[in-house]
Amino acid sequence: MMDYPKYFTPNNDGYNDTWNIWSLKNQPESKIYIFDRFGKLIKQLSPAGEGWDGTFNGKPLPSTDYWFKAEYLDPKTGLNKEVNGHFSLKR
Repeated sequence: MMDYPKYFTPNNDGYNDTWNIWSLKNQPESKIYIFDRFGKLIKQLSPAGEGWDGTFNGKPLPSTDYWFKAEYLDPKTGLNKEVNGHFSLKR
């Protein structure tokens, strides 16, 4: 099971302002894709980066659920893995 934040609050208070799968930060070659509820790709991330700030083309997106797909190497087996899930953006 992948550990990832279930929500984030991009309000610039210094807490939970970006979303990322921090447990993959030691695998910078991993890819994380974030989608809206219609399946539109919103953002591609590296787990070694700063994370997603809740915007698309510089504009804040609404408070709702977003979905993700993460592609990474399983550290135990060395095999390519994929995990899907969702999280909430709260404003």
